[in-house]
Amino acid sequence: MEGAGRSAAPHLELRRSSRSGGGEGFVSQLISPSAKRVIAVDNSPSMVELGQELARKHGLDNLEYRLGDIESPPIEPGTVDLALLSQALHHAQKPAKALEAAWNILKPGGCLVVLDLLQHGQEEARELYADRWLGFTPAALESMLKEAGFGNIHTDIVDREPEPPHFQTLMAAAWKR
Repeated sequence: MEGAGRSAAPHLELRRSSRSGGGEGFVSQLISPSAKRVIAVDNSPSMVELGQELARKHGLDNLEYRLGDIESPPIEPGTVDLALLSQALHHAQKPAKALEAAWNILKPGGCLVVLDLLQHGQEEARELYADRWLGFTPAALESMLKEAGFGNIHTDIVDREPEPPHFQTLMAAAWKR
């Protein structure tokens, strides 16, 4: 997925984007040079601190990290052009609520991109990675997006790990009507 992200980033022309589940910030740092402002949200104080340090180290003054939850991100409603949930939705207690929160922070016409696990049967992921959900089917993700108010929804399987357990990445793009 890194290659796809690298090739797509230079084509972004964003005023304001947000990324929930910010983690160490690779994707946020990738988007930052093409955006006026990027807000990364993570529920781990140590990840927010690490992200802030990396942003400073790389001179990314437009990249801001905030402590928060994807089901209630600390971002004003209707202020974001692009929301990105990258490998975060399967950690949400209520994924549908996280998608509704993304809809809420987007401007009209804004886009949500979800990268998450395709549904799998690896129960040990719950303990090993704190996964609450074992991925999602394209139909289930599309249904939740529709329920949240999104339209023009597209889903695709965009990656498969070469090593066992061969996790696959499901991508969805949807627009706020």
